Amino acid sequence: MNKTVIDDWYEVIRISDDIRLIREKYVAHWLRCNIWHLGGKNYDLLIDSGMGLRPLKQEIASLSEKPITVVSTHCHFDHIGGAHEFECRLGHRLEEALHREPNHENSGTAEFVRAETFLALPDNDFNYESYRVVPAPLTGYLDEGDVVDLGDRAFQVLHLPGHSPGSIALYEVKSKTLFSGDAIYDGELFDTVYHSDKVIYRESLQRLRELDIETVHGGHYGSFGQQRMHEIIDDYLAGRAVMGDANAWINIQMGK
Repeated sequence: MNKTVIDDWYEVIRISDDIRLIREKYVAHWLRCNIWHLGGKNYDLLIDSGMGLRPLKQEIASLSEKPITVVSTHCHFDHIGGAHEFECRLGHRLEEALHREPNHENSGTAEFVRAETFLALPDNDFNYESYRVVPAPLTGYLDEGDVVDLGDRAFQVLHLPGHSPGSIALYEVKSKTLFSGDAIYDGELFDTVYHSDKVIYRESLQRLRELDIETVHGGHYGSFGQQRMHEIIDDYLAGRAVMGDANAWINIQMGK
């Protein structure tokens, strides 16, 4: 891979006083995960942790000195790669084994990690063919009805399976804000991972359609409101806006 090694791997975008979006700038836009940093009174929350290609903990330390709890919305490699750096790691029990022993097949790397995934290199020794997720066993579990309380704001946990068995989202009733992971985002939805369930996924999306929402912060791409959420869901339910075959979809993204 004839590419440059880059030190400033992350970009930090301030969304509000207590919400920051962190992205791996040199991961291709069609794969780049949204890492959400939420400031709280008692501790801070990190929703997902990217691919783990460069140290993330020191990036967070420059933003806040408070303790960090990581919530993984689901177990795919582009969302859990940096979780091992943090002591408190929460996710759904159904995906415990995948956090404990991620591999090339069960974390999703086999289809998506290729030379074109990276616009630059995280270090001199990096080779995309040897990329693997560092195991990061969950230290606690979240499920439907649980509440994540930061001291000055609280989020309800929604279990939204389909994309993966343990997909969860965090919903703040007061602000009508949803951090949705890959349950929904503003792009073609992916329902052909080896453990996806299209029938259950439709049920989760129909449930989301009934939720009172002002803002959705998804696991990829830009944030959006309720009207756009309804459009994405309706398109999916009608058979549109579906990724389908991953290899064919990636080739389209790369203009092949």
